[in-house]
Amino acid sequence: MTDFDTPLSRNNTQAVKFDARKAVFGTDEVIPLWVADMDFPAPAAVTEALVNRARHPAYGYTLFHESLYQSLMGWFEHRHNWSIDRSWLMMAPGVVPSLHAAALAFAQPGEGVIVQPPVYFPFFSAVTQTGRRVIENPLRERPGGGYEMDLEHLEVCARDGARVLFLCSPHNPVGRVWTKDELQSVLAIARRHGLVVISDEIHCDLVYPDKPRHTVLATLASEQDQLITTVAPSKTFNIPGLGLSSLVAPDPAHRAALKKVFDSLHIGQCNPFSVAGFEAAYRQGEAWLDELMHYLKGNRDFVAAFVAEYLPDIRLVEPEGTYLLWLDCRALGLTDDGLKAFFVHDAGVGMNPGLQFGTGGSGHMRMNIGAPQALLEQALVQIREAYGRL
Repeated sequence: MTDFDTPLSRNNTQAVKFDARKAVFGTDEVIPLWVADMDFPAPAAVTEALVNRARHPAYGYTLFHESLYQSLMGWFEHRHNWSIDRSWLMMAPGVVPSLHAAALAFAQPGEGVIVQPPVYFPFFSAVTQTGRRVIENPLRERPGGGYEMDLEHLEVCARDGARVLFLCSPHNPVGRVWTKDELQSVLAIARRHGLVVISDEIHCDLVYPDKPRHTVLATLASEQDQLITTVAPSKTFNIPGLGLSSLVAPDPAHRAALKKVFDSLHIGQCNPFSVAGFEAAYRQGEAWLDELMHYLKGNRDFVAAFVAEYLPDIRLVEPEGTYLLWLDCRALGLTDDGLKAFFVHDAGVGMNPGLQFGTGGSGHMRMNIGAPQALLEQALVQIREAYGRL
């Protein structure tokens, strides 16, 4: 059994989440519940693989060996019932670089890329920094709580000069795990309008055991669909610092277009530690992941109960997936600057302001619950005390 309760000190390890607090929040005196990595040790098999690789004292140019690809294919066949052809796979330095590459490969300067805010903020920068045009298809709040896609508006966006759709599945930050019906509707719209769909499924393994299973979009697609899927073990096994992901692109023309972009930037060198960690995670990390999701469910339920009892002006949008909670703080009546100041300076808790995620993010905060429950309790108690002083 993995011990997720024992605190793991990450101070002075060059961890962005901890060692960048002063730069981001103006103070080190905040409990950091922001950057989307977890305060848990990675699976022991990953650490063992890294240590074993480090014992060989040469760290030269490295190949992506065949067993690396097979580990990914085996994982998705077993875990998601998705059969991936070996020829479809391309390794990439991360999902965010892949989004940039996709914008460059499949849209010309000034052409549109659809995003669905509030959404992970690099979705915007991948478009704007490559000289493409953001087309927003905002998520729609459901009367009973939570979010859904506005499919009618998505169709309008697709007619507005769009070439690409960036889909976040499961969705960060609102935690939706899209249904098969929703995903089939997205594919139908994309098919009608010739959109290339980039489906970011980096959180696909982080679905709560009491919620519907994640559906890989590619398992619903046909040969005529223009679909590329981004996957990685980084969020699943808490190894984002190793910086390795994969693109699954069935169409040879898509792979060639992406390769041309990566080659133009000379992105392709392989890190021996990334390779070792990637394969070990997919081959030996399943038991750890199952324990993790049980623990995260306990964290989710603990935070939900605390907020409901002690923080009536904050509404938790219960996630179906990810370890990120979307907190609706609009009833506090604070401006976005005031909201950030309240949590940072009054409560001593560092979270991501909702405005970072674009339209629909005002008045919200994103909380990372990938931490020992005792730390979450300390943060919540500090928020409750600050709330009592409002």
